[in-house]
Amino acid sequence: MTDTPTSATTSTPGRPTVASVLADLLAEQAALDLIVADLDDAGWATPTPSERWSVADQIGHLAHFDQTAAWAIVDEARFTESLHELMAGLTGEASPAEVDDLTLGRFRAMSPSDLLAAWRDNRAELAAAAATLADDTRVIWYGPSMGAKSFLTARLMECWAHGQHVVDALGATREATDRLQHIAQLGFITRGWTYMNRGLEVPAVAIRVELTAPSGAVWSFGPDDAKQSVVGSAEDFCLVVTQCRHVDATDLVVIGDAACEWMAMAQAFAGGATDGPTA
Repeated sequence: MTDTPTSATTSTPGRPTVASVLADLLAEQAALDLIVADLDDAGWATPTPSERWSVADQIGHLAHFDQTAAWAIVDEARFTESLHELMAGLTGEASPAEVDDLTLGRFRAMSPSDLLAAWRDNRAELAAAAATLADDTRVIWYGPSMGAKSFLTARLMECWAHGQHVVDALGATREATDRLQHIAQLGFITRGWTYMNRGLEVPAVAIRVELTAPSGAVWSFGPDDAKQSVVGSAEDFCLVVTQCRHVDATDLVVIGDAACEWMAMAQAFAGGATDGPTA
C-alpha cells in the first residue's frame, strides 16, 4: 500500500466536463507519442504483452478506433458502415489473426513513419470532432450509445492502457499523472460490468476504494462504512482494472472476499470477458 502523505486530503473526485476529459485525452496521447516517435524499425516491431501484437499494432489499434470515434461523433452514417463491415468479418470461422486484420490490416501495411503520421492525423480528427460535443451529448458506439464524457474517458483509458503495453515492451518509463483520475473512476463504476460481462450475479456488497494520486491527493469511491476495501496507489489500481497487471503484482491492499474476487477479474473496458496477466 502506498502511504498517504500527512498533507493529503481525501475527496471524492469531482464531475469532469467534456472539455476537461478532452484536454487530458490529448495530453495522454502526446505522452505516448513521445515514447514511440523516435523508435527505429526494430522498436516498432517489438512484441508486446498483447498476444500477436507488436508496438506498431498497439498504435495501429489506437489509430483505427480514434478515427471511428471521430466518425461516431460527426458522421454516424460512415461509422455505421464501418461497424457493419467489421461485424461481417466477425464470423465464427474467423481466426484470431483474421480478426486482427479487420482493424489492423491497413496499418500493418504501412511503414513506421506512415503509421505514426496516420495515428497523429486520426487523433487530430477525433480532437476536432470531440470539440463539438456538449456535456449531455450521446454518441453511438459498438454497443449502447455513450454519454460524451464517458465516451472520451474510454478513449483516454484505451490510450493509457495500450500505452502501458508499449512501455512494458520497450522497457520505457512513463510518469504517472493525475489524469489517472478518469481511469480510476471508470474502474470503480465498472465493477458491475465485470460480473455481468461474465454472466455472473453482482455481489450485493459495498466496497470502499481509496487511492493515492500521483500528486499525493487521495481519491475515494464507495461508502465510508464499507467493510471491504481496496487501498493503494491510483496507478496500481488502474493497471489492475485495465488488465495490465495482476493484483498480486501490485502493492494494493485488498480486504474482503468480494473485493478480492473483483480485483482478480476486474475489466474496465468493453468487449468480451478477458483475463489479464497471471500473478
